[in-house]
Amino acid sequence: MTKTTHVGSLPRSQDVVDFIFARERGETYDASAFDAAMTRAVADTVAKQVQAGVDIVSDGETSKISYATYVKDRYTGFSGDSPRNAPADLKQFPTFLKRLADDGGTPKYARPMCTGEVKSKGQGELQKDIANLKSAMAQQGVTHGFMNAASPGVISLFLQNAHYATRDAYLAALADAMRDEYETIVASGLDLQLDCPDLALSRHMLFNDLSDAEFVKIAASHVEALNHALANVPQDRVRIHICWGNYEGPHICDIGMDKVFDTLMSAKAKYLLFETSNPRHAHEWTVFRDRKSDIPDDKVLVPGVVDTTTNFVEHPEVVAQRIERFTPIVGADRVIAGSDCGFGTFAGFGAVDPDIAFAKLAALSEGAAIAAAR
Repeated sequence: MTKTTHVGSLPRSQDVVDFIFARERGETYDASAFDAAMTRAVADTVAKQVQAGVDIVSDGETSKISYATYVKDRYTGFSGDSPRNAPADLKQFPTFLKRLADDGGTPKYARPMCTGEVKSKGQGELQKDIANLKSAMAQQGVTHGFMNAASPGVISLFLQNAHYATRDAYLAALADAMRDEYETIVASGLDLQLDCPDLALSRHMLFNDLSDAEFVKIAASHVEALNHALANVPQDRVRIHICWGNYEGPHICDIGMDKVFDTLMSAKAKYLLFETSNPRHAHEWTVFRDRKSDIPDDKVLVPGVVDTTTNFVEHPEVVAQRIERFTPIVGADRVIAGSDCGFGTFAGFGAVDPDIAFAKLAALSEGAAIAAAR
């Protein structure tokens, strides 16, 4: 049976969103009511994943404002605001970019700069997240779960450096700061997922002035920092997700998978999650086919077989066909069916209707069953 999972974030309920933004805006709120709302919401989102047939579940990143900027609340050294960098593809279509902005299509949340030494404020918030997920898994009889954490590289993308002497020094400081978070997640019995859009998305957000070859060197330095932070974490407990931005747009500036393939393979992670459903990257399964011999034997491929930017619900047969592109490459036991990206990348913001998101996960599971039966 082909196992199923997803990238991590899921739609949050309105009461959760209200609490998160009250905290984000510095408003007064009831901390115990906040914690109770998160516990209830995680229990609900795990139950919905199980109902949809998902084998490897997450907490949906319920308590986090976003997959990257949540670190500003858990680590010192961040203040002020970072510049916003619109993706290069959207800049080429200014009328579309304006439409997105006018329609509220770009989420608004704080992105402070790094203005001081980055240090952990303690793992209290993380421990609450872990407890909520493990409790929800126990209620549903689920034994395999994962928790997301920001990579040093993606933090440097969204919370830019105004303190450390160099980019590499900032990355090194982030790697040292995040190490305890990574180790705490794995020590709890959960798998660790590192979200790394910096390995692809940042090519057309922050490094437009570089050549592809120059960018790949930057991406390699990001993986080096990440691997340093994972020094004490077993590779078989680590997932990594690479993407080009979880937004509906032209994506004509996306760097090709063929150019970042080696970077992805070099990460200290057993499970490799990547986009392969959306119209810009669906063809890139052939990169894995053509470079089969370059995929280490201890890697498991987790292709996105449902898209996360449209409200189409994939037919299970389409899902099965997408899975079956990869099983001949590494074997069925080394393929897990996943999603292109998250369904709730930012709290209160998502292109996909919450109920449709779970319908997509159900289609994912149905498709995986069809592929397994064949």
